Amino acid sequence: MEPLHGYTVVDLTDGIAGAYATKMLADGGATVVDVEPPQGDARRSWTASGAAVDTDAGAALFSFLGCSKHSVVADVGEDGDVEFVHRLLGSADAVVWSPESRVGHHPSLAPAEIRRRHPHLVVTAITPFGLDGPWQGRAATEFTLQAWSGGIVGLGRGAQDRAPVQIGGQVGDWVTGAYAAAMTLVSRFRALQDGCGELVDLSALEAQILCLTYYPVSYFEMLGRPWRSERKPTVPGVAEAADGLVALGCGTAQQWFDLCVMSGHDEWIDEQSTLTITEQANLRAPVLYEWLRGHNVDDIRDLASAFRIPNSPVGNGQNLPTLDQYRHRGAFVPNPRDGFLQPAAPYRLGDVPLRTPAPAPRLGEHTETYHTAISARSCPPSGSKRAETLPFAGLRVLDMTTFWAGPSCTHVLAMLGAEVIHLESARHPDGTRLIAGIPATEESWWEKSPIFSALNTNKKSLALDFQTDAGRQVLHRLIATCDVIVENFTPRVIDRIGLDFATVQALRSDIVMVRMPGFGLDGPWRDNPAFAYIIEDASGLSWLTGYPDRNPYEPYSIGDPNAGVHALNGLLLALEHRRRTGRGVLVEAAMIDAALNIAAEQVIEYSAHGALLQRDGNRGPAAAPQNLYRTTGIDEFGREDCWVAIAVATDEQWAGLCTALGDPAWAADPVLAEAAGRRAHHDLIDEHLAAWCASRGADDVVATLWDAGVPVAKVMQPHRQTELPPLAHREFFETVTHPVNSPAPHSTLPARMTHAPKRFHARPAPLLGQHNHELLGELGLSVAEIAALEADGVIGSAVG
Repeated sequence: MEPLHGYTVVDLTDGIAGAYATKMLADGGATVVDVEPPQGDARRSWTASGAAVDTDAGAALFSFLGCSKHSVVADVGEDGDVEFVHRLLGSADAVVWSPESRVGHHPSLAPAEIRRRHPHLVVTAITPFGLDGPWQGRAATEFTLQAWSGGIVGLGRGAQDRAPVQIGGQVGDWVTGAYAAAMTLVSRFRALQDGCGELVDLSALEAQILCLTYYPVSYFEMLGRPWRSERKPTVPGVAEAADGLVALGCGTAQQWFDLCVMSGHDEWIDEQSTLTITEQANLRAPVLYEWLRGHNVDDIRDLASAFRIPNSPVGNGQNLPTLDQYRHRGAFVPNPRDGFLQPAAPYRLGDVPLRTPAPAPRLGEHTETYHTAISARSCPPSGSKRAETLPFAGLRVLDMTTFWAGPSCTHVLAMLGAEVIHLESARHPDGTRLIAGIPATEESWWEKSPIFSALNTNKKSLALDFQTDAGRQVLHRLIATCDVIVENFTPRVIDRIGLDFATVQALRSDIVMVRMPGFGLDGPWRDNPAFAYIIEDASGLSWLTGYPDRNPYEPYSIGDPNAGVHALNGLLLALEHRRRTGRGVLVEAAMIDAALNIAAEQVIEYSAHGALLQRDGNRGPAAAPQNLYRTTGIDEFGREDCWVAIAVATDEQWAGLCTALGDPAWAADPVLAEAAGRRAHHDLIDEHLAAWCASRGADDVVATLWDAGVPVAKVMQPHRQTELPPLAHREFFETVTHPVNSPAPHSTLPARMTHAPKRFHARPAPLLGQHNHELLGELGLSVAEIAALEADGVIGSAVG
């Protein structure tokens, strides 16, 4: 059986985030009942390309997100239908709710009321800013949330001669959905302890902060400077070759040195340079781009792979299914109802089945069935006591990960009670210890990285060189004590040290092993190194980011944390399988599979309608007008570079905008009253909005338009996130003290839960090898044996 067989989820959402969350649960085997109003969910008629659709059956994206779900219709204007929905809830295990749901607007179907009437349910509410607080109920879209999060500015993406640019493809909604699925399963683990449910209050803003920015607050507070103070193109990034676009990236100094050699410029190598590799690459950009234009894509990629420089083709909706790696792995499968191509599941669970997708339902297809077949579930007495333990208390996790993707997965477990042992070595420490620009002349410089600090609170550190025979012997003894292993090396590294799943399972039969390779455990790209930006290039995420008259910009952020939250979902399914069967599971959570899923709309639209989606700056298919507009003021770097984001997603919001502007004559044209007309005249609207904003400060624009119900946001520098009132209200940041570094705010989880811990960050990130003696002593090693390992350099506590 699938891991979630017998688990019932009621879907009271509308939009991508909720639909993707419940799709992930349905893929895991849950029965998902989508409760729709008589006219159907709005996503039944949604297409990014504007293609005509049969709304009763649902558009292509609905057909993908609706796979394996059931549809029932409820008219909340009818008392009988409201009671029907409550009977559904009474028979379910969880409900996912969002304010876009017309059914969920009924007062008795608000999250707090659902929780009161059905205390056994896990109630996951997805809202822009949280269910309460100073911005509760404020208008927002995925685009304006990108602006508030700092994700539009991101890691300096773009160029200073134009406005900052969004990450295309509504990615914020997709990652919010992935987090909603994960947090629902986290609360399921808690509910299994005592039968009590919980309210999970998930903020889309916070999910975007975690996935579109790179711990900018901790970085700024600990180092006194932002990651970048200006927008610069990534070099090489996405570049023109002789026969098309190619993507190359340098995540380490060694990769930059190798690129210098590969392009015939050994003289560029300067190991003593005070410049970062990004700065060095920018200096050499013109010559490097000229060299790339003289070579074909395949030749460049073959050379880069030989030098172990991250590389990929630049994917889009048309070419992705044709790429050899994806064909080999079956990354795209036919939609079971309509036949277009869609991504396969974002993870593979060894011999544990995920659900084979079934066709999405027609509107109300299962209404009568549920009217006659709902059975009451047995609920615990109302006086049942909530277990005091955290959901993952007692779970021991060996964290063999580095950089961002892997540690972000295990960090959630650590914040929710698991004992997480972060494995690194003095010779090869976690890569995030090395990327803060701390001079090696500073004492304990490797302990001062804000990125490592932000990703590894509550964990223990074992600095063990498992490349040695003695280190591998210790590692094997440790594995026998662990419930879970998570690793994100390239497959060849695990092959070389002989730590495949069969070996691990021989050490502990019921272990769950999560492997997070960039491109998968098989196929022609299996050993290609993969950093976030290469995954973004290879999945289509870069293709939709940027301006149509320039090469795509790499988001340079989302590839890693998106992989982490998807791996977490796969791990939670595997733990549920182990709970039911006592058997271990291999989880293959390739970074690329997670990215292809949140970029799904590109392949779906091309396969279903022949529409190749294109980047369009800050415009987008979900709102018109939608753009960034410059306001008066000087930013903190002394530039006239202050912007607001405005997105009009409904005709009602357009009316509100017109009122806020004073009902100008140009806006009275009846053709602008509907979305199609506004889209056709977007240039005209932009011209007038730009003029209106240009004479006002950003705060004034936000106050005026928000009071009129229009989604609007300031484009925030990401290190200013602590200034946002809802984050302070929800205590999203917690101050963490550290034995080497000054106290600094650290982000937590994007959800507030009824029974969350008092503090998510119970302990600071560990010092390198801080727990060597403790952990090895627990394994039975004597003081003399531990000392010998230390003397031989097998364990250590200082980089060298």
